[in-house]
Amino acid sequence: MDDMSSGTESDYAKYWIDWFLETKGNEYFCEVDEEYILDRFNLTGLSQEVQQYYAEALDMITDNLDEESYNEKTREQIEKTARHLYGLIHARFVITTRGLAKMLDKYKKSEFGRCPRVLCSLQPLLPVGLSDIPMTKTVKLYCPRCEDIYNPKSSRHATIDGAYFGTSFPHMLFQVHPSGLPTKSVERYEPRIFGFKIHDIAEQHRFQDKAREEFQRKLKSEEEKTSSSSSNVNSNKPQDQTMTEASPIIQRIPRTGGN
Repeated sequence: MDDMSSGTESDYAKYWIDWFLETKGNEYFCEVDEEYILDRFNLTGLSQEVQQYYAEALDMITDNLDEESYNEKTREQIEKTARHLYGLIHARFVITTRGLAKMLDKYKKSEFGRCPRVLCSLQPLLPVGLSDIPMTKTVKLYCPRCEDIYNPKSSRHATIDGAYFGTSFPHMLFQVHPSGLPTKSVERYEPRIFGFKIHDIAEQHRFQDKAREEFQRKLKSEEEKTSSSSSNVNSNKPQDQTMTEASPIIQRIPRTGGN
């Protein structure tokens, strides 16, 4: 962990969360209150998700781990687990009243970046996960103006697990703090050729032509199938029809001869 050398060992041991938040690439995270972490009710079920070194990782996060009791390799494993555990705790914390307030402050400062869409006029973004299951999808940035998502610009941020923020966070934030929700963008880019708008009818005609071609192709395919089936059936019908038509003729001959 190269970034670990940026501070002294005593600083790292005493202020693990501060060190974590100051590490490059972790700018999207907010500080989870220590009281929240120490309340075991808030951590229900996490021991099943983080089975290896869970207790040690929790002690590291809360600055209660005696690191000298472990060799370097084990400390690295505990450190990796602590990062993951903090991310999972963070996902729960950011949808609490305190967590939403902290993330709202970062949002107002545009700490998550701004929307790259020109017509959104540099609208601040919010981190969002595409899945609540860890290690399945990386974090994306949600624009509340155009209601679309974007990849983070920085490669450091692009590798963050989306589950550390969850799928509900940005929408929960605007439910609790509706004043932070921007006016929806009604302005749209209009394609032009030599300054002239491309008429909507042209697009409609292209759609109709495509639909017509698709229908004709399907119709031709059905006709070929029907024709093929009819030829197979008709190849057996002439003999039956001949016998059916010949039968009444044979029956009429005796009656005519009798008269």
